Amino acid sequence: MSAAPQVTIDGQRHAARRGETILSLINRLGLELPQVCHHPSLGPLQTCDTCMVEADGKLVRACAATVSDGMSVNLADSLGARREAMQRLIANHELYCTICDYNNGDCEVHNAADMLGLQHQKYPFTRKGHALDESNPFYRYDPDQCILCGRCVEACQDIQVTETLSIDWTMEKPRVLWDGGREINDSSCVSCGHCVTVCPCNALMEKSMDGHAGHFTSAAPAAKRKAIELVKFSEKFTGLGPLFAASKAEATARDASVKQTKTVCTYCGVGCSFDVWTTGRHILKIQPRPEAPANGISTCVKGKFGWDFVNSPDRLTRPLVRRGGKFTPVSWGEALSETARRLRAIADEHGPDSVGFISSSKTTNEEAYLLQKMARAVFGTHNIDNCARYCQSPASKGLSRTVGYGADSGTMNDIEKADLVVIVGSNTAVSHPVLAARIKRRVKLHGQRLIVSDLREHEMARRAHHFLRPEPGTDMIWMNAAAKHILDQGWEDRGFIEKNVNRFDEYRKSLEPFTLEYAAHRTGLPEETIRTVAREIAEAGSVCGLWAMGVTQHVGGTDTCTAFCNLLLLTGNFAKPGTGGYPLRGHNNVQGVSDFGALYNYFPGYHKVTDDATRARFEKAWETKLPSEPGLNNTTMIEAAHAGKLKALYVVGEELSLVDGNAHWVQEALRKIDFLVVQDIFMSTTAHFADVVFAAAPSLEKDGTFVNTERRIQRLHEVFPPLGDSRPDWRIVCDLAKHLGHDWNYDSPSSIMDEVASLTPEFAGVSYERLEGYGSLCWPVAEDGRDSPLLYQDGFHTADGRATFHPVDFSEPLHQRDETFTLHLNNGRVLEHFHEGNMTKQSPGLLSKVTAAYLDMAAADARSHGLEEGDFVRVTSPFGEVNTQVVITGEVREGELYLPICSTHERVNYLTSSDTDPVVDTPVYKEMSVKLHKLGRKGRSPMSHGNPRFGKPTPQVGVKVEKKWHRSDYIEPPRDRPEKGNV
Repeated sequence: MSAAPQVTIDGQRHAARRGETILSLINRLGLELPQVCHHPSLGPLQTCDTCMVEADGKLVRACAATVSDGMSVNLADSLGARREAMQRLIANHELYCTICDYNNGDCEVHNAADMLGLQHQKYPFTRKGHALDESNPFYRYDPDQCILCGRCVEACQDIQVTETLSIDWTMEKPRVLWDGGREINDSSCVSCGHCVTVCPCNALMEKSMDGHAGHFTSAAPAAKRKAIELVKFSEKFTGLGPLFAASKAEATARDASVKQTKTVCTYCGVGCSFDVWTTGRHILKIQPRPEAPANGISTCVKGKFGWDFVNSPDRLTRPLVRRGGKFTPVSWGEALSETARRLRAIADEHGPDSVGFISSSKTTNEEAYLLQKMARAVFGTHNIDNCARYCQSPASKGLSRTVGYGADSGTMNDIEKADLVVIVGSNTAVSHPVLAARIKRRVKLHGQRLIVSDLREHEMARRAHHFLRPEPGTDMIWMNAAAKHILDQGWEDRGFIEKNVNRFDEYRKSLEPFTLEYAAHRTGLPEETIRTVAREIAEAGSVCGLWAMGVTQHVGGTDTCTAFCNLLLLTGNFAKPGTGGYPLRGHNNVQGVSDFGALYNYFPGYHKVTDDATRARFEKAWETKLPSEPGLNNTTMIEAAHAGKLKALYVVGEELSLVDGNAHWVQEALRKIDFLVVQDIFMSTTAHFADVVFAAAPSLEKDGTFVNTERRIQRLHEVFPPLGDSRPDWRIVCDLAKHLGHDWNYDSPSSIMDEVASLTPEFAGVSYERLEGYGSLCWPVAEDGRDSPLLYQDGFHTADGRATFHPVDFSEPLHQRDETFTLHLNNGRVLEHFHEGNMTKQSPGLLSKVTAAYLDMAAADARSHGLEEGDFVRVTSPFGEVNTQVVITGEVREGELYLPICSTHERVNYLTSSDTDPVVDTPVYKEMSVKLHKLGRKGRSPMSHGNPRFGKPTPQVGVKVEKKWHRSDYIEPPRDRPEKGNV
């Protein structure tokens, strides 16, 4: 390797890194250099000119100029250029730092002006003549404070890739534009918050910050304006120095009242982590940081702005016991005693398997571990499960059948590295928006290829190089047909297969029925499309396969997941960077609650309950005998309740009555249960069936860990103390165990994790110390702390270290369209709400974007049913009916409908059946046919205002700074400009 370039800076020689910029070197050395438009997560924007330096006698922008061996950089002689650039910036920004909400020590305009020693403004501040835009419910844009650095544009165009923001450099007074000139709330802005996160000043700011962040910022607008004018008047006599000194003192004083606490998002499975800024119980802002391992500076609208539920007046703050048909608030002692007595009595009379436990994907790993320990060690039953049963169990089974671990094969870094990404049955931009942004960025800027298979032509489908739109439930057919075509052409990775995979001949034979002709007939896809997809997969250097509930929630969900894994094995796309299978986990900790043992057939770490050695290990640690056969899962518990075998059920943080298939059937089962305990933060629909309701605490009120979709374990920290008399779930379970005669003596979640690590090889090296700050570990984690971001590099997780082709047959979807039920009903998420909306509907801002569930339909179906946008309709299936409103869209095709799940009233599971995937008992939510009846009323469209789907993005690459340089009034700052007196 060649020697490192040697660079001289102001006479001092330094070793640089090949290819790095001058600014990168200066920052690594800890030297001072202003850099207002630079952000570590963005490329060189070159808009502010404040990092101008002299390099080899030429004035260059340090953020864009790369080092070379022997380069000489002079900072002192270029100081005048930097000062001139800064003077131009503050001519666009009114300095009133002490009474600015952004004065938290990280305002880069303030810090750069102070660093450069500016004492007076050379160019007076003048207003731009553009109105303040406060139309968005979450943030506002003040053009008069905007320095036109372009960070927000770069973040929107090339990090989030919503492509809403731009700067019109041709305007007399340029400004940032949304969709070329719309108000923010009428644009394609998805309120992800990227622009606010990267803004270096107060031009873009969260409304939750406004008037709350500083000691002098809460004044009424008129009073604040007078104060600003007084500051500006004083500045004429005192200069900027005293203003900066006062603002720094005020910023320091804020440290006592403004707290910054790291947490992990409680919504989807991406696992975004960020700092929560608070004063008292008021959330000032969510601030992601570049070092966050899953998301960097990225967030979605829910993670950035969807936290109103934490302080909602509807929160449960005390335990409740049903007395005389009504709920009565009681003390914890009384509620716990009642629960312990009733559960123990039922178990003693009817046996341990008469009691069941359902864990929550919203709780921490430690809390899931405790609940499964209670089921097993306290009651002696394996009747424990979680909501992975409803979505991800087929994916886990498909992976475990073929490669070993039922989890993502790598990380999101591998997805970014892939030459080709294949997404099946996932609207990733809505369900996992931060991951989608990474894919969109790679496709837009770096040539990544994208194939999408889905029923709807959503954003990822529109961005795909190939969009497949098969008949509902037939993805497995085109996957197997593509695999057969690859074999017929000799495109398989024979070397990889011979070295790593068993049962090849059996797999090849199983594909014989899946001809291109048959696949085209059954899926509706042209033969040529399947050929093209097969060729792309076979020829790509690396392929990542992503899928979600559009695959798993079918009668053949497990087999389709298996077919996808087979296809990836056939082409050698496991066990190397940029490859693997990635079932996208829907909830923040649905991966973790399964990993930590909340499953009817597995102990923590996916060790079978039927394995004698595993069982002996836990029996020794827990000092009790454990059953040797699996228990009941979510689905079979409901069946057992109907059969009179399950007498008691303990549900933690799961809206069981609405999220299981055939909600009428489930609610009838809950009524039959003798004793139901619900532990939640709200009085959910399920809680209304309960005998005892425990008031739990959400993630911002507890310590613990989550596992995201990439097997990444991260710590979260308590931001607020629990509201009222609510308690963290781990404390409630420990307290109940004590009332049942088991004093576990955990003093913190850390001690629970230590126990898990001692019992589970996959987590042997996990400790809170190793997860401090933004540290993370991808399991399995060796005892010495080495983790496994990319699986299978040393062999597959099987007995012989080899993967296995697992042949599968096609299962015809259930409840297909007929003469009565003529329309296929699909369902899933929307961007602005999470699942049924128990948390997100506590946010007025999120509600303003999507007020209620709605029915997407094609224009042709609307015409044939005599419907218009906003009409109310009754949707009827063989199992129930719901009323909702029509939204006409091009995303769905004729004969197919889409009903979001974000409702407790127009709930799609009042329409779905009790049928399940026979392998893992996952409900077949996606297999339903319905008919429509127009109701005699019309309403305003639920999507008529403020929803980004009606915006008109303005795609471009970067900030287009060249257009600024070509303006007639732009002159590059001179190398040095002598000035009279202070700068």
